[in-house]
Parts: sequence; C-alpha cells; structure tokens
Amino acid sequence: MFFETLRLAIQAIISNTMRSFLTVLGVIIGVAAVISMVTVGQGSTDQVEANVASLGTNLLMISSGRGGGPNSAGGGGTSFKLKDVDAIEDQIAKIQSAAPSSSSQVQVIFGNNNYSSSIVGTDNRYFIVRDWDLSSGREFYESEIRSGTSVCLLGQTIREELFGSGNPLGETIRLKNASCKIIGVLEEKGASSFGNDQDNVILMPIKAFHRRIAGNQDVTMIYATVRDGISTDKAKTEIENLLRERRRITTDEEDDFDVRDMKQMATMMTSVTGVLTGLLSSVAAVSLLVGGIGIMNIMLVSVTERTREIGIRLAVGASEQQVLMQFLVEAVVLSIIGGVLGIVLGLLLAYAGSIWLSIPFSPSLSIILYAFLFSAVVGIVFGYFPARRAARLNPIDALRYQ
Repeated sequence: MFFETLRLAIQAIISNTMRSFLTVLGVIIGVAAVISMVTVGQGSTDQVEANVASLGTNLLMISSGRGGGPNSAGGGGTSFKLKDVDAIEDQIAKIQSAAPSSSSQVQVIFGNNNYSSSIVGTDNRYFIVRDWDLSSGREFYESEIRSGTSVCLLGQTIREELFGSGNPLGETIRLKNASCKIIGVLEEKGASSFGNDQDNVILMPIKAFHRRIAGNQDVTMIYATVRDGISTDKAKTEIENLLRERRRITTDEEDDFDVRDMKQMATMMTSVTGVLTGLLSSVAAVSLLVGGIGIMNIMLVSVTERTREIGIRLAVGASEQQVLMQFLVEAVVLSIIGGVLGIVLGLLLAYAGSIWLSIPFSPSLSIILYAFLFSAVVGIVFGYFPARRAARLNPIDALRYQ
C-alpha cells in the first residue's frame, strides 16, 4: 500500500516537473545555505586552531608594555633582559622552557636580490617553545650564542625569495650593514591566525642581534612553554608574580607587561567564529521556512486542481487516511528531493569557498544528516495541512467540482 502511494506521489511530481522544481527551490537554497555556512565556519575554526597551534604548544607569550593607565608602572613598560628569561625558566617549575625574542624589520640582500623580512634574535630554546624544526642545516652552536657570532637560519619564504630552488646553506646575506652566514633553513609554518607570514623570518643569536641590528640589550618578547599536564593559568600567575617582583611593581600599580595564554586566545577566536557561523546559519535557515511555505502553497493548489480526482477516489472506496497519506507522501518526497539537491549544492559551494578562502574543507556528517532530516520534517509539517484538506473533501462536492 505504501509503495503504491509512493508511486502515485512520484508520478504526480514527474507530471509537473517545472512546477515541482520551483516548489523545492526554496528548500534547495535553504539547505545549501545552511550546509555551506556551517562547513565554511567549521573550516575557519579548524584554520584558527591550526594557526594557534603552529605558534607552539602550551605557549605563553610575555610582552613588555600594557597601554599604561594612570597607575601603570613605568608608563609604556620597560623591556625585558636576558636574566628575566633565565629567571622564568629556572625559578618556575611549571615552565619547561623559556626563550628570548627581539625582532626588527630589515632589508635582506643577496647578490642582486633583496627582500624585506623580520629578523629575530633568540637562542636554541626558541625551537622548543615554538615547536619549530629545521628542514635542513643545524641549530646554533652554544659558542655562537655566547659570543654573538653572526650566523642565521632562514624561513621558507625568505629562502624562496632570495635563492629560489637553490641551496642557501653556507651562503652569506647582508642585513643592514651586517653580514650573516646561513647555517640552516626552518620548516614551513604558514600564516598565523593574525595574518602574518611566519615563514618570512630570519633567526640569529640574540647577542649578535643586539650588537649588529638593535644596538641595545633589550628583549621585547619572552616565549614560555608550560610542562604537559600543568595548567597554563597557574603558570601564568606565577610568571606575573615573578616579573612584578623583579620589576619592583608595587601592589597599587598595574603590570607594565602582558602575559597571553595562546590556549585562551584560541578558545576566544574559535568561539567568535562559532557565533558568527551560528548567526549566519540561522539566517540561512529562514530560507527553509520560506521553502516550506512554498511547498504548502503548491500542495494547496494541487489539491484544488485535483479535487475531482480526489472525489473519484473517495467515491470508489478510498479512505480519508489513504488520501491524506497520498498528498503527505507527495509533499515529503518533494522536500527530500530538495534536501538532497541542497546538500550537494551546499557541499560544492563550501568546497569552492574553502579554496577561495584558503581554509580546510571540513564537512560535518552530522550537519548533513540534520539538514536531510530537517528537509523531511519541513515536508511533513507544511504538507500535512493541504493533505488534511484533501482528505476531508466531501466526495459529492468533489465530484461536482469543475
């Protein structure tokens, strides 16, 4: 019985192909919009998480200066010193490693090629806290770090700009008025969640940076990685207490430094993308409501057009339940067809969007299933009232209908 009802519903849909397509167009657009929005939103979230993870695991970023309120100690904040880095690593057991970082934007020259890049003065602890490996070459020797020897490691972007596919190891580049021998090349990191190219960087021993590039002994940033299984919040608190003590900040003064937890930043950024995705998906879901109303309108028209047919079926013994089921199945089939086409279109749009935005293509099976089930529910809800109207027609009045 059900299969016969299904056959009649499909036959009615095929006999009015154009009208059926226009009927389900609203459902197609609604489902496609929801699928594409959620998929692109999930891809954006995955990209943010990957970018934050590329900065390092369990990472705390400590910078000097914090805006400077009326009670702010030191106004704009005093830069750190190398002893501050060692104190954080030695005196706080929760910290696995801490690395200094001072940076400057310079024009890098090799032969006839030149390129603007960020040069960072640091030491070998930087590779630990940033979870950054080398693709070729070696790290700094301890003797090079202590003496401030002018050697450097290149990021992939600056390597490609200056050397193309050539091997830069052993070559010498110029940074401002200083020369620097290349001893290694970093693995590719890609863009960070803040939009900057992490591979457009040159690393050199921090003492060499102080002497040849900066002209001072300041450390502008400290990267600290927390031991596994230990709360970054507790480590952050201990760092703040230690630095307040070392920088002689009194209890009535604000910090003149800032400790940022990358996990918290990742959570904040993913929550923002999640809210935006939910908002856009909610707006897109309105199209499903519009599509459902379209199905109800067309089914009401179909009932009116087929009044005489309904009367004949009722007159020859069809029950109200059978007539109701026929029109309800027809509405559900229409809605499901729209849902399937909408899912395919939504995935295609999401894939195109992921390529255009350079984010991962992250389709969710649960969202696809929910969209399919929701399209079926739309057919049931909005198809019920026209079906009930058809089932309640008086057979005599229906047979008289012209």
